[in-house]
Amino acid sequence: MLLVTRDEWGARPPKRPLAPITRTAGVKIHYEGTEVPLALAGDHSRCAPRMRALQASHLADPVEDYNDIAYTAVVCPHGAVYVGRGPGFRTGANGNSTLNAGHYAVCAMVGSSGLTEPTPEQLGGLVDAIEWLRAEGGAGAEVRGHRDGYATSCPGEPLYRWVQAGAPRPGAPTAPAPEPEPPAEPTPARYRTTIHGLEYGYGAHGPQVRDVGEALVHRGFGRHYAVGPDEDWRDPDTLNYQEFQRSLGYTGSDADGVPGIVTLQLLLGRIPGQPEVSLAHIIEAARTDPGAAQGHQTYGAEVRIVEQALTDEGFLDPAWGDGSFGTRTVQGYAAFQRHLGYTGAAADGIPGRASLERLSVGRFTVTD
Repeated sequence: MLLVTRDEWGARPPKRPLAPITRTAGVKIHYEGTEVPLALAGDHSRCAPRMRALQASHLADPVEDYNDIAYTAVVCPHGAVYVGRGPGFRTGANGNSTLNAGHYAVCAMVGSSGLTEPTPEQLGGLVDAIEWLRAEGGAGAEVRGHRDGYATSCPGEPLYRWVQAGAPRPGAPTAPAPEPEPPAEPTPARYRTTIHGLEYGYGAHGPQVRDVGEALVHRGFGRHYAVGPDEDWRDPDTLNYQEFQRSLGYTGSDADGVPGIVTLQLLLGRIPGQPEVSLAHIIEAARTDPGAAQGHQTYGAEVRIVEQALTDEGFLDPAWGDGSFGTRTVQGYAAFQRHLGYTGAAADGIPGRASLERLSVGRFTVTD
């Protein structure tokens, strides 16, 4: 394995502390998604400058406001593995905080035009990076494409074919062709999941089931109901929810018709049973706590929920999640607002409804 450290390729330091992570389900493969010059494959001296350019573009992104280069690692056409955020840190490249926590992200220096086909050396380097993240970062066995679970064309067709083939190392012995799989079992998923104390999925019962069914019908995903939703989750509920998941770009086991916390939030605009945070209380705390005595808590319980969300997103050091919306929390919230694209007085660290609802996804419900 040819590993190029951050110092060796000239990385700039992160803007803010990176969120730590101890294990993931595996690795997702990415490509750059823009033109990559063909000349890159013939001149290895271009690869370190390209890493610096990639990091600079991510750090300067006014919408994403990345802490650092988004990828865990990047592999050049010559097979060198360039350390991005590195093992032990959550990536910023997979699409949202849930997906970023689920897998590391390894990008190949290929694009949508120019250099589009990975070289054999590059595929070998991708395998090196995957094995390195398993050994050093607690990565699990999964190797998937960025498009698996997120609506995107990444990592492009050539790389995705390699992922679907099992991400083999070039030159490795070819395994015998597997026996044809039997036809897929047509029965919808029949298991339940619990989200904030409430059950969803086949056999679940309660008003939360009716809420989901009515929301699916309202969104146009009710064709499997014969008479309409009620408080018992049956196969039609699963099939309708599966169609909603697929409309969001989810595929495979991520679209089996059983809710996850992100899709449930997107469907309902809230998560039943999850903590509630009053916008008015949080604004009052943000205006009061910085000028009060150190550690003063205007609405400590609700502020802790918001601070934990800021910590999860990498905008607040965990040491400051104390229930006081003090200066450090205001600064962290302002950084989050800038991450969303706000500027000037709109990024002053005082929460507004729009930004607080963006922060709340999968975590809490915003009330007046």
